[in-house]
Amino acid sequence: HIHKLVDRKGERRNIVEQTPPRHILIQANAVTTDEQARDKLARLRARILDGEDFAELARANSADTGSATKGGELGWANPGMYVPAFEETIAELKTGEVSQPFKSRFGWHILQVLERRQHDNTEAVQRTRAHNALRQLKADEAFESWLRQLRDEAYVEYRLEG
Repeated sequence: HIHKLVDRKGERRNIVEQTPPRHILIQANAVTTDEQARDKLARLRARILDGEDFAELARANSADTGSATKGGELGWANPGMYVPAFEETIAELKTGEVSQPFKSRFGWHILQVLERRQHDNTEAVQRTRAHNALRQLKADEAFESWLRQLRDEAYVEYRLEG
């Protein structure tokens, strides 16, 4: 969900749709099988749909300790910030809807998209391009310096056979 627009000055703008998802993560391990993790999330989802607070259940159950303390909230995110299974689920959900349990490389999740917004990401894109160009310039300079050093250190002996 990235849109390129041209503003009144004729400058290209980079508009992205951001979402602040929240999730509950259950990981399979030596004690919990994949099936048990999925079933636990299905039960948690049913409790949320029956009116229990998503944030409280995330704090009490999520294996993602970083987001669990914030009620499962992950903050505003640009497209492409998450693993594919997460991105696909975000794209499919309506605002406020709680997903079915799904698996990513981190474990099993349920996810809720709280809201969506259009965000002008142009400055961040320009900063990234400038940073990458500067890094490439420095890499090119370092390569040229290394070549000069190799040439300076090279010993070449010319012999005239006669």
